[in-house]
Amino acid sequence: MAIDAPSSPSAQPWSDRLRHSTVILIAAALALSVVVSLGELSVMRAATVFLCIAAAALIPWRLHDNAASRDDTRRVNPVESAAVAAVVAGMPDPAVLLDRAGRVIHLNAAAAQLAPALRKNELAQFALRSPEIITALRESIATTEPRRATYLDHVPVDRWMELIITPVPVPTSFGGADKCMLMTFHDQTPLRRVEEMRADFVANASHELRTPLAALSGFIDTLQGQAKDDPKARERFLGIMHNQATRMARLIDDLLSLSRVELSAHVRPDTLVDLLPIIFQVADGLEPLARERQVEVETHLPETPVMIAGDREELLRLFENLIENALKYGASGGRVIVSLTVPAATDGTQEIRVLVRDFGPGIAPEHLPRLTERFYRVDVGDSRSQGGTGLGLSLVKHILNRHRGRLLIESVPRQGATFTACFPQVKTLTQS
Repeated sequence: MAIDAPSSPSAQPWSDRLRHSTVILIAAALALSVVVSLGELSVMRAATVFLCIAAAALIPWRLHDNAASRDDTRRVNPVESAAVAAVVAGMPDPAVLLDRAGRVIHLNAAAAQLAPALRKNELAQFALRSPEIITALRESIATTEPRRATYLDHVPVDRWMELIITPVPVPTSFGGADKCMLMTFHDQTPLRRVEEMRADFVANASHELRTPLAALSGFIDTLQGQAKDDPKARERFLGIMHNQATRMARLIDDLLSLSRVELSAHVRPDTLVDLLPIIFQVADGLEPLARERQVEVETHLPETPVMIAGDREELLRLFENLIENALKYGASGGRVIVSLTVPAATDGTQEIRVLVRDFGPGIAPEHLPRLTERFYRVDVGDSRSQGGTGLGLSLVKHILNRHRGRLLIESVPRQGATFTACFPQVKTLTQS
């Protein structure tokens, strides 16, 4: 749809001008008629005067206004116009527009937050004290070429920032051209953290695999040498090798499961599943471990089905990790309670919660925020002796994230720990 620009009076049709001047022309005609009737003016002269008035009313006279508007245009620098300010203000990243001298012309709110010392019409070098920024800015102003710089911003928290300086050609007030400097800042902290996490993950995974591999290699050498003809030593070493191979297989299995969950994290499960059979299946499967650790598993579950939108295999893995951890690390308490609470219609709660509580030694407060990190262990020796991989709770967290749920951890030393898996109700999922 085309939008017509408002036309100037000089472009209006004669009919519009005549309509707008009707009152003036009628008043002039009446006045001249009265003068002619009184004999003060001849008809010919009255007609001449009327034609002059009509010409003054109908012919557009815009010479003065056009000249004034041209003078106003010359006085306003195009770069300082409201349109340029709106473009800079609308940029999502911190952005600052400088002139060739390095003075601030425009800056957006993100830039003002990043560097509160920035002021319009003042030199940016005085507000940005980082040596990397000042060097890049001076080089870009001197050469009118793009520059990049990466620096670490310590205030208010440590952030890795990338500065990009781009020369921008702009028109001048007298029809020429000049170059301004557009500075944009990009926060590289998330990428840096991902790289660090990836490096830590590779290092930890390599370390965790190297230990059982070294044990297997050492025992194989022993069985091929000194213990070759010793049945008791062979039997003992084969048992240790079996445990190490099982640990390595479980580590690889956890790594693959974690990778699969992360790859599908953005895909929300849409299959309705009943939580009760899944919890009962896991509890029954871990009954031998409970008998071995002399732990009683109590289940406090409702009688009616509890439906959520979820992936059955992932939910099996989730509850297996939570209940197995309680049996291994809270065995000293003698019992583990698995309960499920369904929100009532009147309490305003929108989550279905599955609680796994043990009565063991508990967890110190300083460890709670890091329990879901990959390979993080409260007690490395105890975890390895229990066959843990350090990935169980990380896998639980990622499975809950995919199900749009969350994990709550509560613990008091010497009073046990409670791990709560929270799931949104089916009604919430179908409405979203």
